[in-house]
Amino acid sequence: MFRVKMQFSLCILLSCLLESLSAHGDFYTSIGHMTDLLYTEKDLVTALKEYIRVEESKLEQVKRWASQLDSLSITATQDPEGFLGHPVNAFKLMKRLNTEWGELETLVLKDTTDAFISNLTLQRQHFPTDDDQTGAAKALLRLQDTYRLDSNTISIGNLPGVTYKSPMTVEDCFELGKIAYTDMDYYHTELWMSQALRQLDQGEESTVDKVTALDYLSYALYQQGELERALEFTKRLLKLDSEHQRARGNLKYFEFQLLKQRSDEEEEAQKQKDEGKVETITEEKPKKKGYREPLPERKMYEKLCRGEGIRMTPRRRSRLFCRYYDNNRNPNYLLKPVKQEDEWDRPYVVRYHDIISHTEIEKIKELAKPRLRRATISNPITGVLETAPYRISKSAWLTGYDHPLIDKINQRIEDITGLEMDTAEELQVANYGVGGQYEPHFDFGRKDEPDAFKELGTGNRVATWLFYMTDVAAGGATVFPDVGAAVWPMKGTAVFWYNLFATGEGDYSTRHAACPVLVGNKWVSNKWIHERGQEWRRPCPLHES
Repeated sequence: MFRVKMQFSLCILLSCLLESLSAHGDFYTSIGHMTDLLYTEKDLVTALKEYIRVEESKLEQVKRWASQLDSLSITATQDPEGFLGHPVNAFKLMKRLNTEWGELETLVLKDTTDAFISNLTLQRQHFPTDDDQTGAAKALLRLQDTYRLDSNTISIGNLPGVTYKSPMTVEDCFELGKIAYTDMDYYHTELWMSQALRQLDQGEESTVDKVTALDYLSYALYQQGELERALEFTKRLLKLDSEHQRARGNLKYFEFQLLKQRSDEEEEAQKQKDEGKVETITEEKPKKKGYREPLPERKMYEKLCRGEGIRMTPRRRSRLFCRYYDNNRNPNYLLKPVKQEDEWDRPYVVRYHDIISHTEIEKIKELAKPRLRRATISNPITGVLETAPYRISKSAWLTGYDHPLIDKINQRIEDITGLEMDTAEELQVANYGVGGQYEPHFDFGRKDEPDAFKELGTGNRVATWLFYMTDVAAGGATVFPDVGAAVWPMKGTAVFWYNLFATGEGDYSTRHAACPVLVGNKWVSNKWIHERGQEWRRPCPLHES
Protein backbone atom coordinates (compact mmCIF):
# COMPACT_ATOMS: atom_id res chain seq x y z
CA MET A 1 0.00 0.00 0.00
CA PHE A 2 2.83 2.34 0.92
CA ARG A 3 4.52 1.61 -2.41
CA VAL A 4 1.38 2.43 -4.39
CA LYS A 5 0.94 5.74 -2.54
CA MET A 6 4.57 6.66 -3.08
CA GLN A 7 4.39 5.94 -6.80
CA PHE A 8 1.15 7.93 -7.09
CA SER A 9 2.84 10.87 -5.34
CA LEU A 10 5.78 10.68 -7.73
CA CYS A 11 3.39 10.79 -10.69
CA ILE A 12 1.68 13.93 -9.36
CA LEU A 13 5.05 15.60 -8.61
CA LEU A 14 6.43 14.98 -12.08
CA SER A 15 3.17 15.97 -13.77
CA CYS A 16 3.16 19.34 -11.99
CA LEU A 17 6.84 19.94 -12.74
CA LEU A 18 6.59 19.17 -16.41
CA GLU A 19 3.23 20.77 -17.11
CA SER A 20 4.84 24.18 -16.79
CA LEU A 21 7.30 23.31 -19.57
CA SER A 22 4.76 22.14 -22.13
CA ALA A 23 3.96 25.67 -23.32
CA HIS A 24 7.52 26.35 -24.46
CA GLY A 25 9.17 25.15 -27.65
CA ASP A 26 12.64 25.69 -29.10
CA PHE A 27 14.28 25.40 -25.68
CA TYR A 28 17.78 25.88 -27.09
CA THR A 29 16.96 29.41 -28.31
CA SER A 30 16.73 30.85 -24.77
CA ILE A 31 19.04 30.19 -21.81
CA GLY A 32 16.33 31.64 -19.55
CA HIS A 33 13.89 28.89 -20.51
CA MET A 34 16.56 26.22 -20.35
CA THR A 35 17.12 26.93 -16.66
CA ASP A 36 13.66 25.45 -16.03
CA LEU A 37 14.88 22.23 -17.62
CA LEU A 38 17.75 22.03 -15.14
CA TYR A 39 15.35 22.20 -12.19
CA THR A 40 13.09 19.65 -13.88
CA GLU A 41 16.02 17.34 -14.43
CA LYS A 42 17.12 17.75 -10.83
CA ASP A 43 13.64 16.78 -9.58
CA LEU A 44 13.55 13.85 -11.99
CA VAL A 45 16.82 12.61 -10.52
CA THR A 46 15.45 13.01 -6.99
CA ALA A 47 12.36 11.00 -7.92
CA LEU A 48 14.54 8.39 -9.57
CA LYS A 49 16.68 8.03 -6.44
CA GLU A 50 13.55 7.53 -4.32
CA TYR A 51 12.37 4.87 -6.76
CA ILE A 52 15.75 3.13 -6.45
CA ARG A 53 15.49 3.18 -2.63
CA VAL A 54 12.10 1.44 -2.68
CA GLU A 55 13.04 -0.94 -5.51
CA GLU A 56 15.98 -2.60 -3.74
CA SER A 57 16.70 -4.84 -6.70
CA LYS A 58 17.25 -1.92 -9.09
CA LEU A 59 20.06 -2.49 -11.52
CA GLU A 60 23.46 -1.14 -10.44
CA GLN A 61 23.81 0.59 -13.80
CA VAL A 62 20.74 2.73 -13.11
CA LYS A 63 22.05 3.64 -9.67
CA ARG A 64 25.35 4.91 -11.11
CA TRP A 65 23.40 6.94 -13.68
CA ALA A 66 21.33 8.56 -10.96
CA SER A 67 24.37 9.35 -8.82
CA GLN A 68 26.16 11.09 -11.69
CA LEU A 69 23.14 13.18 -12.62
CA ASP A 70 22.46 14.05 -8.98
CA SER A 71 25.93 15.56 -8.62
CA LEU A 72 25.61 17.43 -11.92
CA SER A 73 22.18 18.83 -11.07
CA ILE A 74 23.25 20.12 -7.64
CA THR A 75 26.16 21.97 -9.23
CA ALA A 76 24.05 23.28 -12.09
CA THR A 77 21.16 24.62 -10.03
CA GLN A 78 23.46 26.66 -7.79
CA ASP A 79 23.91 29.02 -10.76
CA PRO A 80 21.66 27.81 -13.60
CA GLU A 81 22.33 30.67 -16.02
CA GLY A 82 26.07 30.56 -15.43
CA PHE A 83 26.09 26.78 -15.89
CA LEU A 84 24.10 26.95 -19.12
CA GLY A 85 26.24 29.83 -20.32
CA HIS A 86 28.78 27.14 -21.26
CA PRO A 87 27.50 25.92 -24.66
CA VAL A 88 28.76 22.36 -24.02
CA ASN A 89 26.63 22.15 -20.85
CA ALA A 90 23.61 23.37 -22.81
CA PHE A 91 24.22 20.83 -25.60
CA LYS A 92 24.65 17.99 -23.12
CA LEU A 93 21.43 18.98 -21.34
CA MET A 94 19.56 18.73 -24.66
CA LYS A 95 21.24 15.39 -25.37
CA ARG A 96 20.49 13.94 -21.93
CA LEU A 97 16.82 14.85 -21.92
CA ASN A 98 16.17 14.01 -25.57
CA THR A 99 18.25 10.84 -25.92
CA GLU A 100 19.76 9.42 -22.74
CA TRP A 101 16.64 9.51 -20.56
CA GLY A 102 14.96 7.57 -23.37
CA GLU A 103 17.73 4.96 -23.18
CA LEU A 104 17.10 4.71 -19.43
CA GLU A 105 13.43 4.13 -20.15
CA THR A 106 14.28 1.25 -22.48
CA LEU A 107 16.60 -0.25 -19.87
CA VAL A 108 13.97 -0.53 -17.14
CA LEU A 109 10.87 -0.97 -19.29
CA LYS A 110 10.59 -4.65 -18.29
CA ASP A 111 8.21 -3.61 -15.50
CA THR A 112 5.62 -1.71 -17.59
CA THR A 113 3.27 -1.29 -14.64
CA ASP A 114 5.75 0.74 -12.67
CA ALA A 115 4.40 4.22 -11.98
CA PHE A 116 7.72 6.03 -12.41
CA ILE A 117 8.50 4.56 -15.81
CA SER A 118 4.94 4.97 -17.06
CA ASN A 119 4.93 8.59 -15.96
CA LEU A 120 8.37 9.26 -17.46
CA THR A 121 7.21 7.80 -20.77
CA LEU A 122 4.13 10.01 -20.70
CA GLN A 123 5.94 13.18 -19.69
CA ARG A 124 8.82 12.88 -22.14
CA GLN A 125 6.55 14.51 -24.71
CA HIS A 126 7.20 17.79 -22.84
CA PHE A 127 10.99 17.36 -22.96
CA PRO A 128 13.32 18.92 -25.54
CA THR A 129 12.85 17.47 -29.00
CA ASP A 130 15.21 16.28 -31.72
CA ASP A 131 15.03 19.83 -33.08
CA ASP A 132 16.32 21.18 -29.77
CA GLN A 133 19.20 18.71 -29.68
CA THR A 134 20.05 19.43 -33.32
CA GLY A 135 19.75 23.19 -32.73
CA ALA A 136 22.13 23.05 -29.76
CA ALA A 137 24.59 20.94 -31.77
CA LYS A 138 24.53 23.34 -34.73
CA ALA A 139 25.06 26.21 -32.29
CA LEU A 140 28.28 24.55 -31.10
CA LEU A 141 29.43 24.20 -34.72
CA ARG A 142 28.58 27.87 -35.37
CA LEU A 143 30.61 28.93 -32.32
CA GLN A 144 33.48 26.77 -33.49
CA ASP A 145 33.57 28.57 -36.85
CA THR A 146 32.93 32.12 -35.63
CA TYR A 147 35.53 32.04 -32.86
CA ARG A 148 37.95 29.69 -34.67
CA LEU A 149 38.00 27.04 -31.97
CA ASP A 150 39.51 23.63 -32.58
CA SER A 151 37.49 20.56 -31.67
CA ASN A 152 39.80 19.54 -28.82
CA THR A 153 39.46 22.96 -27.13
CA ILE A 154 35.68 22.62 -27.14
CA SER A 155 35.80 18.96 -26.10
CA ILE A 156 37.91 19.58 -23.01
CA GLY A 157 35.71 22.59 -22.17
CA ASN A 158 38.60 25.05 -22.21
CA LEU A 159 36.60 28.11 -23.31
CA PRO A 160 37.31 31.73 -22.23
CA GLY A 161 35.43 32.92 -19.16
CA VAL A 162 34.16 29.44 -18.27
CA THR A 163 33.06 28.84 -14.67
CA TYR A 164 31.64 25.33 -15.03
CA LYS A 165 34.10 23.38 -17.14
CA SER A 166 32.45 20.43 -18.83
CA PRO A 167 34.35 17.91 -21.00
CA MET A 168 32.68 16.11 -23.89
CA THR A 169 32.59 12.32 -24.13
CA VAL A 170 33.26 10.26 -27.24
CA GLU A 171 29.48 9.89 -27.59
CA ASP A 172 29.04 13.68 -27.50
CA CYS A 173 31.69 14.21 -30.22
CA PHE A 174 30.22 11.39 -32.31
CA GLU A 175 26.73 12.91 -31.99
CA LEU A 176 27.98 16.28 -33.28
CA GLY A 177 29.66 14.55 -36.20
CA LYS A 178 26.49 12.61 -37.01
CA ILE A 179 24.32 15.74 -36.97
CA ALA A 180 26.79 17.45 -39.32
CA TYR A 181 26.78 14.35 -41.56
CA THR A 182 22.98 14.34 -41.73
CA ASP A 183 23.18 17.97 -42.83
CA MET A 184 25.75 17.00 -45.50
CA ASP A 185 28.23 19.21 -43.66
CA TYR A 186 31.26 17.00 -44.27
CA TYR A 187 33.75 19.58 -42.99
CA HIS A 188 32.38 19.41 -39.45
CA THR A 189 31.75 15.67 -39.80
CA GLU A 190 35.49 15.28 -40.31
CA LEU A 191 36.37 17.52 -37.34
CA TRP A 192 34.14 15.76 -34.83
CA MET A 193 34.63 12.17 -36.00
CA SER A 194 38.38 12.86 -35.80
CA GLN A 195 37.91 14.15 -32.24
CA ALA A 196 35.87 11.08 -31.28
CA LEU A 197 38.58 8.86 -32.75
CA ARG A 198 41.30 10.83 -30.93
CA GLN A 199 39.58 10.29 -27.58
CA LEU A 200 39.10 6.58 -28.34
CA ASP A 201 42.81 6.30 -29.19
CA GLN A 202 43.59 7.92 -25.82
CA GLY A 203 41.78 5.05 -24.12
CA GLU A 204 38.42 6.62 -23.27
CA GLU A 205 35.77 3.94 -22.79
CA SER A 206 32.74 4.33 -25.02
CA THR A 207 29.82 2.55 -26.62
CA VAL A 208 31.01 4.06 -29.91
CA ASP A 209 33.63 1.86 -31.59
CA LYS A 210 36.54 2.96 -33.75
CA VAL A 211 35.17 1.16 -36.81
CA THR A 212 32.01 3.28 -36.86
CA ALA A 213 33.93 6.54 -36.38
CA LEU A 214 36.40 5.58 -39.13
CA ASP A 215 33.54 4.72 -41.49
CA TYR A 216 32.03 8.22 -41.13
CA LEU A 217 35.44 9.91 -41.23
CA SER A 218 36.68 8.26 -44.42
CA TYR A 219 33.46 9.06 -46.27
CA ALA A 220 33.52 12.71 -45.09
CA LEU A 221 37.08 13.05 -46.38
CA TYR A 222 36.11 11.50 -49.73
CA GLN A 223 33.23 14.00 -50.07
CA GLN A 224 35.74 16.83 -49.57
CA GLY A 225 37.99 15.46 -52.31
CA GLU A 226 40.73 14.20 -49.96
CA LEU A 227 41.14 10.79 -51.59
CA GLU A 228 44.51 9.93 -50.08
CA ARG A 229 43.37 10.50 -46.50
CA ALA A 230 40.05 8.73 -47.18
CA LEU A 231 42.03 5.73 -48.43
CA GLU A 232 44.35 5.85 -45.41
CA PHE A 233 41.48 5.73 -42.90
CA THR A 234 39.66 3.04 -44.88
CA LYS A 235 42.76 0.82 -44.64
CA ARG A 236 42.88 1.46 -40.90
CA LEU A 237 39.21 0.48 -40.63
CA LEU A 238 39.84 -2.81 -42.47
CA LYS A 239 42.69 -3.67 -40.10
CA LEU A 240 40.12 -3.56 -37.29
CA ASP A 241 37.34 -5.28 -39.24
CA SER A 242 38.53 -7.05 -42.37
CA GLU A 243 34.98 -8.18 -43.22
CA HIS A 244 33.46 -4.69 -43.32
CA GLN A 245 31.64 -4.83 -46.65
CA ARG A 246 31.25 -1.10 -47.29
CA ALA A 247 34.90 -0.42 -46.43
CA ARG A 248 36.07 -3.18 -48.77
CA GLY A 249 34.04 -1.67 -51.59
CA ASN A 250 35.27 1.84 -50.75
CA LEU A 251 38.90 0.67 -50.71
CA LYS A 252 38.70 -0.50 -54.33
CA TYR A 253 36.77 2.60 -55.40
CA PHE A 254 39.15 5.05 -53.68
CA GLU A 255 42.21 3.30 -55.14
CA PHE A 256 40.67 3.44 -58.62
CA GLN A 257 39.76 7.14 -58.27
CA LEU A 258 43.23 8.00 -56.95
CA LEU A 259 44.95 6.25 -59.89
CA LYS A 260 42.62 8.01 -62.32
CA GLN A 261 43.32 11.38 -60.69
CA ARG A 262 47.10 10.90 -60.89
CA SER A 263 46.84 9.68 -64.49
CA ASP A 264 44.82 12.76 -65.48
CA GLU A 265 47.34 15.07 -63.80
CA GLU A 266 50.29 13.39 -65.58
CA GLU A 267 48.46 13.53 -68.92
CA GLU A 268 47.73 17.24 -68.51
CA ALA A 269 51.35 17.96 -67.55
CA GLN A 270 52.64 16.06 -70.58
CA LYS A 271 50.18 17.84 -72.87
CA GLN A 272 51.40 21.24 -71.70
CA LYS A 273 55.01 20.15 -72.11
CA ASP A 274 54.40 18.90 -75.69
CA GLU A 275 52.66 22.11 -76.70
CA GLY A 276 55.47 24.17 -75.15
CA LYS A 277 52.82 26.05 -73.22
CA VAL A 278 54.21 28.86 -71.11
CA GLU A 279 52.06 30.59 -68.58
CA THR A 280 51.84 34.31 -69.11
CA ILE A 281 51.42 36.66 -66.24
CA THR A 282 49.08 39.56 -66.88
CA GLU A 283 50.02 42.77 -65.20
CA GLU A 284 47.49 44.02 -62.71
CA LYS A 285 46.84 47.70 -62.43
CA PRO A 286 48.71 49.07 -59.43
CA LYS A 287 46.33 49.74 -56.57
CA LYS A 288 46.26 53.04 -54.77
CA LYS A 289 48.42 53.26 -51.69
CA GLY A 290 46.52 52.01 -48.67
CA TYR A 291 43.85 50.32 -50.81
CA ARG A 292 42.31 47.19 -49.26
CA GLU A 293 39.98 44.74 -50.92
CA PRO A 294 36.67 44.84 -49.02
CA LEU A 295 35.99 41.74 -46.94
CA PRO A 296 32.78 39.81 -47.56
CA GLU A 297 30.26 40.78 -44.89
CA ARG A 298 30.23 37.36 -43.21
CA LYS A 299 34.00 37.35 -42.75
CA MET A 300 34.00 40.92 -41.44
CA TYR A 301 31.14 40.10 -39.07
CA GLU A 302 33.01 37.11 -37.63
CA LYS A 303 36.27 39.06 -37.34
CA LEU A 304 34.55 41.78 -35.35
CA CYS A 305 32.95 39.15 -33.12
CA ARG A 306 36.45 37.92 -32.29
CA GLY A 307 37.59 41.47 -31.55
CA GLU A 308 39.57 41.71 -34.80
CA GLY A 309 39.30 44.16 -37.71
CA ILE A 310 38.02 47.12 -35.67
CA ARG A 311 38.54 50.28 -37.74
CA MET A 312 39.08 52.90 -35.06
CA THR A 313 42.38 54.66 -35.48
CA PRO A 314 44.05 56.39 -32.52
CA ARG A 315 43.30 59.75 -34.18
CA ARG A 316 39.59 58.97 -34.45
CA ARG A 317 39.57 57.53 -30.91
CA SER A 318 41.02 60.80 -29.58
CA ARG A 319 37.87 62.61 -30.77
CA LEU A 320 35.57 60.43 -28.65
CA PHE A 321 34.75 61.66 -25.17
CA CYS A 322 32.99 60.79 -21.92
CA ARG A 323 30.78 63.42 -20.31
CA TYR A 324 27.98 64.08 -17.83
CA TYR A 325 24.84 64.63 -19.86
CA ASP A 326 21.55 66.33 -18.89
CA ASN A 327 19.96 66.67 -22.38
CA ASN A 328 19.76 70.46 -22.47
CA ARG A 329 19.08 70.84 -18.74
CA ASN A 330 16.27 68.34 -18.51
CA PRO A 331 14.78 68.83 -14.99
CA ASN A 332 15.15 65.13 -14.14
CA TYR A 333 18.90 65.22 -14.80
CA LEU A 334 19.98 68.67 -13.64
CA LEU A 335 21.15 67.49 -10.22
CA LYS A 336 22.22 64.03 -11.33
CA PRO A 337 23.23 63.95 -15.00
CA VAL A 338 23.84 60.62 -16.68
CA LYS A 339 27.24 59.28 -17.74
CA GLN A 340 27.51 59.37 -21.52
CA GLU A 341 30.38 57.82 -23.50
CA ASP A 342 31.04 58.08 -27.24
CA GLU A 343 31.42 54.54 -28.60
CA TRP A 344 31.72 55.35 -32.31
CA ASP A 345 31.73 58.41 -34.52
CA ARG A 346 30.16 57.30 -37.85
CA PRO A 347 27.47 56.19 -37.23
CA TYR A 348 27.35 58.07 -33.98
CA VAL A 349 26.80 55.51 -31.20
CA VAL A 350 26.74 56.53 -27.55
CA ARG A 351 26.66 54.45 -24.39
CA TYR A 352 24.94 55.46 -21.15
CA HIS A 353 26.44 54.00 -17.98
CA ASP A 354 24.50 52.99 -14.83
CA ILE A 355 21.27 53.72 -16.68
CA ILE A 356 19.28 50.75 -15.37
CA SER A 357 19.66 49.17 -11.93
CA HIS A 358 20.07 45.52 -10.99
CA THR A 359 16.66 45.56 -9.28
CA GLU A 360 15.01 46.98 -12.41
CA ILE A 361 16.75 44.40 -14.58
CA GLU A 362 15.60 41.51 -12.42
CA LYS A 363 12.01 42.79 -12.48
CA ILE A 364 12.04 43.09 -16.28
CA LYS A 365 13.43 39.54 -16.59
CA GLU A 366 10.78 38.28 -14.18
CA LEU A 367 7.99 39.90 -16.23
CA ALA A 368 9.40 38.73 -19.56
CA LYS A 369 10.39 35.15 -18.80
CA PRO A 370 6.90 33.57 -18.85
CA ARG A 371 6.17 35.33 -22.16
CA LEU A 372 9.40 34.51 -23.99
CA ARG A 373 8.71 33.08 -27.43
CA ARG A 374 11.01 32.32 -30.35
CA ALA A 375 12.11 35.62 -31.86
CA THR A 376 10.70 36.35 -35.30
CA ILE A 377 11.71 38.52 -38.24
CA SER A 378 9.58 40.20 -40.87
CA ASN A 379 9.78 38.52 -44.27
CA PRO A 380 10.85 41.37 -46.63
CA ILE A 381 8.65 39.99 -49.43
CA THR A 382 5.46 38.91 -47.65
CA GLY A 383 5.75 41.03 -44.50
CA VAL A 384 4.76 37.96 -42.44
CA LEU A 385 6.58 37.30 -39.15
CA GLU A 386 8.57 34.05 -39.21
CA THR A 387 11.38 32.34 -37.30
CA ALA A 388 14.80 32.25 -38.90
CA PRO A 389 18.02 30.29 -38.17
CA TYR A 390 20.02 33.51 -38.20
CA ARG A 391 18.15 34.84 -35.15
CA ILE A 392 18.64 32.48 -32.21
CA SER A 393 16.81 34.01 -29.27
CA LYS A 394 13.44 34.33 -27.57
CA SER A 395 11.70 37.63 -26.95
CA ALA A 396 8.75 39.17 -25.11
CA TRP A 397 7.03 42.55 -25.31
CA LEU A 398 6.24 44.63 -22.21
CA THR A 399 4.04 47.71 -21.69
CA GLY A 400 3.08 49.95 -18.80
CA TYR A 401 -0.04 47.80 -18.32
CA ASP A 402 2.24 44.95 -17.27
CA HIS A 403 4.02 46.95 -14.57
CA PRO A 404 4.57 50.66 -13.73
CA LEU A 405 8.32 50.11 -14.08
CA ILE A 406 7.95 49.90 -17.88
CA ASP A 407 6.42 53.39 -18.02
CA LYS A 408 9.26 54.60 -15.82
CA ILE A 409 11.83 53.07 -18.21
CA ASN A 410 10.09 54.60 -21.25
CA GLN A 411 10.07 58.03 -19.60
CA ARG A 412 13.78 57.69 -18.85
CA ILE A 413 14.53 56.98 -22.53
CA GLU A 414 12.39 59.98 -23.56
CA ASP A 415 14.11 62.32 -21.11
CA ILE A 416 17.59 61.31 -22.26
CA THR A 417 17.00 61.16 -26.02
CA GLY A 418 14.44 63.96 -26.23
CA LEU A 419 12.33 61.77 -28.52
CA GLU A 420 8.60 61.00 -28.28
CA MET A 421 7.85 57.55 -26.82
CA ASP A 422 4.10 57.44 -27.52
CA THR A 423 4.75 56.29 -31.09
CA ALA A 424 7.63 53.97 -30.19
CA GLU A 425 7.23 50.20 -30.13
CA GLU A 426 6.74 48.34 -26.87
CA LEU A 427 9.82 47.41 -24.86
CA GLN A 428 11.19 44.21 -26.38
CA VAL A 429 13.08 41.90 -24.02
CA ALA A 430 15.29 39.24 -25.59
CA ASN A 431 17.21 36.32 -24.15
CA TYR A 432 19.75 34.57 -26.37
CA GLY A 433 20.13 30.78 -26.42
CA VAL A 434 23.04 28.42 -27.10
CA GLY A 435 25.30 30.29 -29.51
CA GLY A 436 22.57 32.95 -29.58
CA GLN A 437 22.98 35.50 -32.37
CA TYR A 438 21.25 37.84 -34.80
CA GLU A 439 23.09 38.09 -38.10
CA PRO A 440 23.64 41.45 -39.90
CA HIS A 441 20.42 43.41 -40.44
CA PHE A 442 18.93 46.90 -40.53
CA ASP A 443 16.49 48.13 -37.90
CA PHE A 444 14.82 50.52 -40.36
CA GLY A 445 12.74 49.76 -43.44
CA ARG A 446 14.50 50.34 -46.77
CA LYS A 447 13.04 51.75 -49.96
CA ASP A 448 12.55 48.24 -51.35
CA GLU A 449 10.34 47.48 -48.31
CA PRO A 450 7.52 50.02 -48.75
CA ASP A 451 5.19 48.10 -46.42
CA ALA A 452 7.64 47.86 -43.51
CA PHE A 453 5.90 49.05 -40.30
CA LYS A 454 2.94 50.20 -42.40
CA GLU A 455 0.47 48.53 -40.05
CA LEU A 456 1.83 50.60 -37.12
CA GLY A 457 1.09 53.90 -38.86
CA THR A 458 4.02 55.55 -37.06
CA GLY A 459 6.54 55.78 -39.87
CA ASN A 460 10.00 54.27 -40.03
CA ARG A 461 12.28 53.42 -37.11
CA VAL A 462 14.21 56.61 -36.56
CA ALA A 463 16.41 55.36 -33.68
CA THR A 464 17.36 52.32 -31.58
CA TRP A 465 17.88 52.20 -27.82
CA LEU A 466 19.43 48.98 -26.48
CA PHE A 467 19.78 48.05 -22.79
CA TYR A 468 22.40 45.43 -21.81
CA MET A 469 20.94 43.55 -18.85
CA THR A 470 23.81 41.07 -18.30
CA ASP A 471 27.53 40.90 -18.72
CA VAL A 472 28.64 38.23 -21.18
CA ALA A 473 31.77 36.22 -20.37
CA ALA A 474 32.75 35.72 -24.01
CA GLY A 475 31.18 36.75 -27.32
CA GLY A 476 27.83 38.49 -27.69
CA ALA A 477 29.10 41.83 -29.02
CA THR A 478 26.96 44.21 -31.09
CA VAL A 479 28.94 44.82 -34.29
CA PHE A 480 28.57 47.09 -37.32
CA PRO A 481 30.31 45.21 -40.18
CA ASP A 482 30.19 48.02 -42.76
CA VAL A 483 32.18 50.40 -40.57
CA GLY A 484 34.21 47.93 -38.48
CA ALA A 485 32.68 48.86 -35.12
CA ALA A 486 32.13 46.60 -32.10
CA VAL A 487 30.26 47.39 -28.88
CA TRP A 488 30.54 44.92 -25.99
CA PRO A 489 27.77 44.11 -23.48
CA MET A 490 28.10 45.77 -20.07
CA LYS A 491 25.37 45.15 -17.52
CA GLY A 492 23.45 48.28 -16.54
CA THR A 493 24.41 50.26 -19.66
CA ALA A 494 22.54 51.17 -22.83
CA VAL A 495 23.62 52.16 -26.32
CA PHE A 496 21.76 54.52 -28.64
CA TRP A 497 22.01 55.43 -32.32
CA TYR A 498 19.93 57.02 -35.08
CA ASN A 499 18.88 54.72 -37.95
CA LEU A 500 17.72 57.64 -40.12
CA PHE A 501 19.40 60.91 -41.03
CA ALA A 502 17.52 64.09 -40.15
CA THR A 503 16.28 64.12 -43.77
CA GLY A 504 14.45 60.83 -43.16
CA GLU A 505 16.84 58.88 -45.39
CA GLY A 506 18.18 55.61 -43.99
CA ASP A 507 21.72 55.50 -42.62
CA TYR A 508 23.07 52.29 -44.21
CA SER A 509 26.16 52.36 -42.00
CA THR A 510 23.91 51.27 -39.09
CA ARG A 511 23.67 47.70 -40.42
CA HIS A 512 24.52 45.68 -37.33
CA ALA A 513 24.51 42.22 -35.79
CA ALA A 514 24.46 40.44 -32.43
CA CYS A 515 27.46 38.10 -32.30
CA PRO A 516 26.98 34.51 -31.08
CA VAL A 517 27.22 34.16 -27.30
CA LEU A 518 30.26 31.94 -26.71
CA VAL A 519 30.11 31.70 -22.92
CA GLY A 520 27.53 33.32 -20.68
CA ASN A 521 23.91 34.41 -20.74
CA LYS A 522 22.82 37.48 -22.70
CA TRP A 523 19.68 39.42 -21.80
CA VAL A 524 18.91 42.68 -23.60
CA SER A 525 15.90 44.94 -23.98
CA ASN A 526 15.41 47.46 -26.72
CA LYS A 527 13.16 50.30 -27.74
CA TRP A 528 12.58 51.04 -31.41
CA ILE A 529 11.63 54.72 -31.75
CA HIS A 530 9.54 55.78 -34.77
CA GLU A 531 9.33 58.95 -36.90
CA ARG A 532 5.84 60.16 -36.00
CA GLY A 533 5.84 62.57 -33.08
CA GLN A 534 9.44 63.65 -33.68
CA GLU A 535 8.55 66.51 -36.06
CA TRP A 536 9.37 69.19 -33.48
CA ARG A 537 11.85 67.15 -31.46
CA ARG A 538 14.10 66.27 -34.39
CA PRO A 539 12.99 68.56 -37.23
CA CYS A 540 13.93 68.07 -40.87
CA PRO A 541 16.81 70.32 -42.04
CA LEU A 542 16.26 73.04 -44.61
CA HIS A 543 18.84 71.47 -46.93
CA GLU A 544 19.18 67.80 -47.84
CA SER A 545 22.92 67.76 -47.03
